Amino acid sequence: MSLYRKYRPGEFDKVVGNQDMVEYLERAIKEDSPHVFLLHGPTGCGKTTIARIIADQLGASGIDLDEINTANFRGIDTAREIIKQSRYTPMGKARVWIIDECHKLTTDAQNALLKLFEDTPEKAFFILCTTEPNKVLPTIKGRCIQLEVKPLNDEEMFRLLKSIVKAEGEKLKKIVYEEIIRVSFGLPRNAIQILERILNHPAKKRIQLVEQAAAELSESIELCRALMQNEPWKKVSGILKGLKEKDPESIRRHVLGYFQSVLLGRANDKAAFVIEKFRDPFYDSGFPKLVLACYIVIKG
Repeated sequence: MSLYRKYRPGEFDKVVGNQDMVEYLERAIKEDSPHVFLLHGPTGCGKTTIARIIADQLGASGIDLDEINTANFRGIDTAREIIKQSRYTPMGKARVWIIDECHKLTTDAQNALLKLFEDTPEKAFFILCTTEPNKVLPTIKGRCIQLEVKPLNDEEMFRLLKSIVKAEGEKLKKIVYEEIIRVSFGLPRNAIQILERILNHPAKKRIQLVEQAAAELSESIELCRALMQNEPWKKVSGILKGLKEKDPESIRRHVLGYFQSVLLGRANDKAAFVIEKFRDPFYDSGFPKLVLACYIVIKG
């Protein structure tokens, strides 16, 4: 089992960071829970983890908990099935739907869900998760409790990583923690995946791995700046040639982190466009997908 799954919190008091949001959720669920939640934040920030805890606190498990991946189920038929199923009495205390990347639902599907979200059955609850809340219909957002799941700050990330290292019976030097924090951009999933890669190597090699990650980050930042400034393709392709032997998926995460920081700082259409083109993993397509994404960003 991966470290990310092994140490994924199952209760609110185990969640690191986003304490204002967590405290609100604890109060709201105990008092009179909203029926429709919209969790938004960057990939790997913990939206699905929070959604599963909400579902557990509401009393949904087993067949009463339905997680929908809109990459595969996004059309009107999916919406109609949700509406149909919501009428049935749950086996337990509640029936919960977690709809991941809900912005990918078609406009027809979102419109079909409007009435259900406005007048939900007593024991039906919906948790929408998205990296792009701007693509969710305003009428849908108006029927939701909207909650931002923010990246962790450096102190929170250090606390999270240190707790995992301790639980694994390992020790790491401070510089290793610092580099993991620096290259993970506040995203727990990224940080824990990097940590796992490092812990799988002997202590002597761990510093080398961190230095390698730092070097990759430096090269990735050069690429990010070129994309941001819309440099000529000749220059961008030259940077890409220097990255050919690097891990495309790591570069993708660096690019997302860089442009996420830009977008959180101010409205920026270029940053949003880059995030859209780099949002899908490069695991299967590798370096060619990285080159194509960069080309589309530069050439529009």
